[in-house]
Amino acid sequence: MKRAEARDVSPTAPSQADPVVGVVIGAGGGIGAALVQALEASRRYDRVIGLGRNSDPPLDLHDEASVAAAVAYAASAGDLRLVIHAAGVLHGPGMAPEKSLSRIDPAALAEAFAINATGPALVMKHVLPRLPRRGRCVFAALSARVGSIGDNRLGGWYAYRASKAALNQLVRTAAIELARRNPEALCVALHPGTVATALSAPFVGDDPKAQSPETAAGKLLAVLDALPAGANGGFFDAEGRTVPW
Repeated sequence: MKRAEARDVSPTAPSQADPVVGVVIGAGGGIGAALVQALEASRRYDRVIGLGRNSDPPLDLHDEASVAAAVAYAASAGDLRLVIHAAGVLHGPGMAPEKSLSRIDPAALAEAFAINATGPALVMKHVLPRLPRRGRCVFAALSARVGSIGDNRLGGWYAYRASKAALNQLVRTAAIELARRNPEALCVALHPGTVATALSAPFVGDDPKAQSPETAAGKLLAVLDALPAGANGGFFDAEGRTVPW
């Protein structure tokens, strides 16, 4: 898994009493870095903050104290109007997508859940209460279509599928709670599609459908911009279509 590096950028837009802040968690990964660049280029945010394991402060999904400290740092910069969780793991040392039940490894399964489900849950635990109580604000977590139970026709990839399915349930449940605090807030899961990144490199090959991280980031941000208030708790692909649970 490619770990995120922190970026903290102050666009040249005029400062406001309550600066508008955009945050990307997993900013050192392919999609995460592209999201940071796109948010910077948009100049819609007074500050764009990238967080990850190598941040200052660091955000390590295995360490809740670091998650709390990094989120507090970001929240101190102003109003958190957009937070995107773009960190995830599919493969790594001793970890690869399983083709059959016989390949399931408890340690790999635990790591997949730690990064793809428990980690984002901790991020939501500390981010959602810090979102503004009024006005539109968005928390989005990058999930994957293979985490859809209804869309599962091929099987395999047990740890990744299960951990992303767990993430989807966590997002859906957190969205219900968030709506009680701010009816205009959105908490959603996004499927970015096939993207040419380090996470997907061993499996993409020469797939003509593979997008560049920059293309994927642009699509995801466009989807978030277009989502209505009623989209809270939903699961959407990079074209804005609803993905089945």
